[in-house]
Amino acid sequence: MASAPQIAPKDFTCLRYAVQEGVALATLNRPDRRNALNPRAYAEVEAAFRAATADDAVRCLVVTGADPAFCSGEDVKEMMTGEKREPGVTPAKPRATPAAMAALDCTKPVIAAVNGAAMGWGMELALFADIRVASERASFAELFIKRGLISDVGGLLRLPAIVGPAKAAELLFTGDTIDAKEALRIGLVSEVVPHGDLLPRAMALASRIAANPPLALTAMKEGLRKTSYGDPQEIGAWAIEQIYRLFQTEDHREGVKSFLEKRAPVFKGR
Repeated sequence: MASAPQIAPKDFTCLRYAVQEGVALATLNRPDRRNALNPRAYAEVEAAFRAATADDAVRCLVVTGADPAFCSGEDVKEMMTGEKREPGVTPAKPRATPAAMAALDCTKPVIAAVNGAAMGWGMELALFADIRVASERASFAELFIKRGLISDVGGLLRLPAIVGPAKAAELLFTGDTIDAKEALRIGLVSEVVPHGDLLPRAMALASRIAANPPLALTAMKEGLRKTSYGDPQEIGAWAIEQIYRLFQTEDHREGVKSFLEKRAPVFKGR
């Protein structure tokens, strides 16, 4: 995916962004598409993470979605079938998607308030957070395998560190959907709360974090990333190279076509 143009939060159309008392709240706002990501939405996600990183007034960032979903992944109809599609351009040096790198490079603590379905790249977005709090309505799935693709750095690098290699392999290889209760059991989320309590709980946690000294918070986050997740650049570059290769396969086209036609796919290994 080509690098997105710089967009200021005041110009966002797919995402709401506000800062109050040290906490930035970024809300994906395409509820009619279950907050699915098109090129504009990807660019705004990237810009939101970069804005939080650059703003000294922000000490913690909360990411959520407008009900009923957190983020249902890529807007398959728009991005994969040509409707309003902006053709992808393979970088000369493959690297992770800009939105992923902006999220992983964010120096401020990030909380994902998962209010509903977090599917595909939506689950990746949740994985980029340092803390995940879930509504009882939340669900999670690494759907990439069902579309003939692989995960980005969230699934490949962070998911195994969070839930363990075996459970990560199960989720990645099957593409199965799990509910909030199972996500809590395996340690994917730290808490499950009633739906109406989700955002107040996440914002209260963010406020407690934001009350701490900002330089120490930045250092603490960097230390956790180094010890828990390592450097995402190498795996990110490999992943995006594989994703571009897999985009050209018949199996990928069949995965998308069968999804749109609401039927079981027939994969042929080519």
